[in-house]
Amino acid sequence: MSNKAPNNGWWRGGVIYQIYPRSFQDSNGDGIGDLPGITQRLDHIAALGADGIWISPFFKSPMKDFGYDVSDYNDVDPMFGTLDDFRALVARAHVLGLKVMIDQVLSHCSDQHPWFVESRSSRDNPKADWFVWADPRDDGNPPNNWLSIFGGSAWQWDTRRCQYYLHNFLTSQPDLNFHHPAVQDALLDTVKFWLDLGVDGYRLDTVNFFFHDAQLRDNPGRGAPDRSNPDPAVNPFNPYGWQRHVYDKSRPENLPFLQRLRALLDQYPDTTMVGEIGDDDGLARVAEYTAGGDKLHMAYCFDLLGEAHDAPFLHGFLTRFNTIVGDGWPCWALSNHDVVRSATRWGGPNPDPRLLRLAAAFQASLRGTVCLYQGEELGLPEAELRYEDLQDPYGITMWPEFKGRDGCRTPMPWSGDAPHAGFTTGDRPWLPVAEAHRALAVDRQAGAPDSMLSFFTHLLHWRRQQVALREGRLTLLPAHPQVLAFIREHEQQTLLCVFNFSDQVAELALPEDWRNATVLDGSGLPGARLEGDCVHCEPYGGLFLHRT
Repeated sequence: MSNKAPNNGWWRGGVIYQIYPRSFQDSNGDGIGDLPGITQRLDHIAALGADGIWISPFFKSPMKDFGYDVSDYNDVDPMFGTLDDFRALVARAHVLGLKVMIDQVLSHCSDQHPWFVESRSSRDNPKADWFVWADPRDDGNPPNNWLSIFGGSAWQWDTRRCQYYLHNFLTSQPDLNFHHPAVQDALLDTVKFWLDLGVDGYRLDTVNFFFHDAQLRDNPGRGAPDRSNPDPAVNPFNPYGWQRHVYDKSRPENLPFLQRLRALLDQYPDTTMVGEIGDDDGLARVAEYTAGGDKLHMAYCFDLLGEAHDAPFLHGFLTRFNTIVGDGWPCWALSNHDVVRSATRWGGPNPDPRLLRLAAAFQASLRGTVCLYQGEELGLPEAELRYEDLQDPYGITMWPEFKGRDGCRTPMPWSGDAPHAGFTTGDRPWLPVAEAHRALAVDRQAGAPDSMLSFFTHLLHWRRQQVALREGRLTLLPAHPQVLAFIREHEQQTLLCVFNFSDQVAELALPEDWRNATVLDGSGLPGARLEGDCVHCEPYGGLFLHRT
C-alpha cells in the first residue's frame, strides 16, 4: 500500500442521507425493510439533493441489537436480501450520482459469530484471545468496575472458560481484542471485502471503543449526572454516566489502527470514513481522530444530538469546536437512529415548522458535511409507542423513564392513505406506523410548495451553488441572547448567516463591514429582513447576506 488513489473530496461539504434499512421500504411484504426496497426509493434521495447514502447494518445477524451484532461481516442477512441485491443497489445509486456508505461495526460482534464461538470453547484454541477475557477477582466479582452502555456491568460470566468477557453493549455483543494483531488483520479484510464490491465509504460505529486498557484499570467515578444538563450521549437514568471513561474506551492505541484503516481506504478512489464518537470529551476526540490527514476523513459527536439548541448554547459549542477541532472536518447530524428525532427534541410535542426550517438551514450552513436521517426532510416528530410495541432492548430495560430508540425508528411514511403508509404490503410492520406521520407522508408533501419536503429540497439544491457554505471558513459573530450569526468565507464568496433561535422577535446590528451587504435570495428560509444597518428577525426567522 504505497501510492494513494485519487480522491475528489465529494464528501467535503456534501450531504449524506442516513437510511435505517428495517424501516425505509419493505419490498416483499414481510414487514421489514430491505435492500431492494432501498433501491426502489433511491430516486427520492437523489431528487432531495443528497450526495450519498449511509445504510445502517444489513450484515448477517441474530438481530439482538438489530444488526449492530454481526455474525458474518461478509454477507447480507436474508431478511434484507442477498449480495446480488446489494450489488444492484450500488449500481442504481451510482447511476443516480449517489455514493454508497455502509455502517461497519468493528468494536464488537455477535456472540454467534464463529470467531466468538471458537474463542469461548476453551482457553487454548487459536482464537482464545481474540476477545477480551479476564479472570474474576478473588471474591468472584468482575475484574473491574466498567459498565455497559445498556446498563449494568460490562462483564459477562462464561461457564465454558470460567472467565468473564467484556461487552460494552449487550451481553450478546462481545468486544473484540484489538491488542491482538490477527484481530486487526481479520477486520481489515472485512472492510476490503465491501470496498471491492464498490462501496464508497464507511460510517464507523463506536469508533473510539476499539481498544481497552490492557491493564483493566478501574474507571474513576464522577458522581450522579446532572439531570438538568444531561449528556446527550447517555440518558440520565443510566449508571454509565456515573463514571469517567478513561480506561474502557478512547485509548491512545486507537490512533495507529485508524491509520491502518485510512491506508486501506486510500487505495480506493473517492472513498471516505466518518466515525461516531461517544466520549466524555467528544470534541477532543473529533480533533484527535481527524487530525493529520491520515486517520478519519470526518467524525461526529453528540453535542447537537441533545435538547439544548438556543443561540447562547450553539455559540458556545461552535466556539469550543473552533478552538479544539480547528481544521478537523466534522459531520453534522441533528438526528439519527439512536436519539429522539430533532423535531420533538428541539420543538417539543407540537414543533413549530418555522423552527424546523431554521434548524435545517443552520445545519446546511455549518462548515462540514451534512448528515440527514430518513424522515427528517418530512419534519417527522418522534413516534409515541406502547410498551407492548417496543423492540429495542435498551428501552425495554429502562422503561418508562427512558423509552429507548424505537420512536425514531418507525417506518418511513410514503403514502398517507395506503395501508402502513406505503411502507409494506404485509399485514404488520416490525414497528407500527405512527398515525401522526400519515399527514406528513412523502406523497402528501411532494409538489406542495409550502411543505417541509419542498423546503429541504430547495435548500439542498441551493446550497450546492454556494461555494462559501460548502468549502468556506466559519467565523462567529459575538454572542447574542437570541440570534446565532456567523460568516462563511471563501475566496469566491462571503456570506453572513443569521438565525433567530428564539420564539420572539429579535434584532441583530450588523458589523460595520457588513452595512453595505445585500440579501442573498434563493435559500427559501423565511422570517427575516434587512432594514438599514440591522437584521430584523421574526420568531425562528433567518436570512443570508452577501457582499462583493
